[in-house]
Amino acid sequence: MKKVLLISMSIIIILIIGGLSFYFWALSPVSKNEETQIFTIEAGMSKTNIAKKLKQQGLIRNDLALDIYMFFHGQMNIQAGEYELSYNMSPKEMLNKFENGIIYINSSKIVLLEGLRITDYAQTLSKELNFTQDDFLEAINDLEFIKTLVDEYWFLTDRILDNQLYYSLEGYLFPDTYEFKVDLTAKEVIKIILDHTNSVLEPLKEQLESSSFSIHDIMTMASIVEKEANTLDSRKMVAQVFFSRLSSNWSLGSDVTAFYGAKMQMSKESETWDVLNGVNPYNTRLTDGSMNGKLPIGPICNPSLESIQATLAPADTQYYYFVADTCTGEVYFQVNAYEFESKVKELSLAGCM
Repeated sequence: MKKVLLISMSIIIILIIGGLSFYFWALSPVSKNEETQIFTIEAGMSKTNIAKKLKQQGLIRNDLALDIYMFFHGQMNIQAGEYELSYNMSPKEMLNKFENGIIYINSSKIVLLEGLRITDYAQTLSKELNFTQDDFLEAINDLEFIKTLVDEYWFLTDRILDNQLYYSLEGYLFPDTYEFKVDLTAKEVIKIILDHTNSVLEPLKEQLESSSFSIHDIMTMASIVEKEANTLDSRKMVAQVFFSRLSSNWSLGSDVTAFYGAKMQMSKESETWDVLNGVNPYNTRLTDGSMNGKLPIGPICNPSLESIQATLAPADTQYYYFVADTCTGEVYFQVNAYEFESKVKELSLAGCM
């Protein structure tokens, strides 16, 4: 009898050891492979079905072992959603994700550069997200959508509803690095960008609203300053030049507004009579007096914070002209036309115009 009992005890011990070994083996990663796949938990899915599905997708060794672990683990707040799991994760690590709702977000990090146009942004965004350039531009000019944005954002006014504007939100999509879920619609992306624009402009709200110029005019001027200079000091001086010309009822005479009005990218090769003298509400190069003392109808690009700040606090100087050295990027400022023409001649001879 003692011998039978001893044999029975030995078998029980072996079974327990074997069972525990299998249990801990079953709760280890299936491999060292770092490859991932998406695992979806539907709302209301039971723990048993979750374990079975994990086994079916080859993510765990044994569903029964996981079911037992979850039973003894007690109350678990498993959240529905899509999860990114890898083969080298243990079932416990997977459960941690499920309980903490660390869902998979298929997103893309996108850089929207300062000084670029909405058409450039449409191209950049459409390469990474699930909509086309045309989808984005159509949303930008959807009048009913734009009206809702005017009601929602303090910095947007009825000025952006003017049908002569090429793109209603030009100048208001703040350049920065964003991370977007790839399945967002164009309108959802626009609102995310505008939310960020709001956070950037909020600290400047008092300055913007107390300026003798409207917010739309400030953003328009900042967009021109953005394209004409590349340092804070030079941007402040460019802003001063333009404000001085406006107050003297001169035209701004800015080439960058002419190119935007012509819907062309600026280059020396494309600088033609038709471009510089094209009649449109953006071109401040017109010499017929129609743009004297006026800003373009709207922004010509999406300016940086530095250009907005420079526009709000221009330099205290008396210049009326400036010209940029295309070889070095330096901007030179002049008081009168004679000084301006002399500098232009100097830079032309040096091949830097």
